[in-house]
Amino acid sequence: MSKLVSLIASLAIVSVVAMAASAQTPPTVRIRGTIEAVDGSMLSIKSREGADMKVRMTDNVAVFGVAKTELSEIKEGSYIGVTAMPEPDGTQKAVAVHIFPESQRGAAEGFRPWDQRPNSTMTNATVAQTVKGTDGQNILVKYKDGEKKVLVPPGTPIVTFVAGDKSELKAGAKIIIFGAVKKDDGTLEANRVNVGRDGITPPM
Repeated sequence: MSKLVSLIASLAIVSVVAMAASAQTPPTVRIRGTIEAVDGSMLSIKSREGADMKVRMTDNVAVFGVAKTELSEIKEGSYIGVTAMPEPDGTQKAVAVHIFPESQRGAAEGFRPWDQRPNSTMTNATVAQTVKGTDGQNILVKYKDGEKKVLVPPGTPIVTFVAGDKSELKAGAKIIIFGAVKKDDGTLEANRVNVGRDGITPPM
């Protein structure tokens, strides 16, 4: 009986620790929109949905430019993110592809639902094979839990992340923040901001 009591107590402790760990993970918000004003570390943003939002940048905020590049830059071994729509045959039809710099290899690896448009998906994975097909480029990507076949039709936006600077964060710039942290007081804080270069809207 004492062993049973001990086991129950141990499970209870594990449960409490797990709950505490989850409670310590603050919720994050994905923000797409246009910068309307910058006041020190505070960004005033008009979201894609039309909401007025204020996001405070951390002191060590990382700014990355989202720059156009070419499909030819996607090679075997490249680490990419594919924003796509699922096809009936199980393949993914890309609506945008972003190429990660080598320093970000492995970032958010895997396949998940995405909010670029209804029912869209995101696959962050390594290119295992790329073959030109009749309808575009056929790419096989592999991640730790599986693989996906992706069709990249002609005209699909292809972008890459490049090191940026706070000076790029100005009124009119199009941005995407993947994970703004929602603080206890309801304010939003970001340690990374991705801004479209040359007037482009980050397509992911």
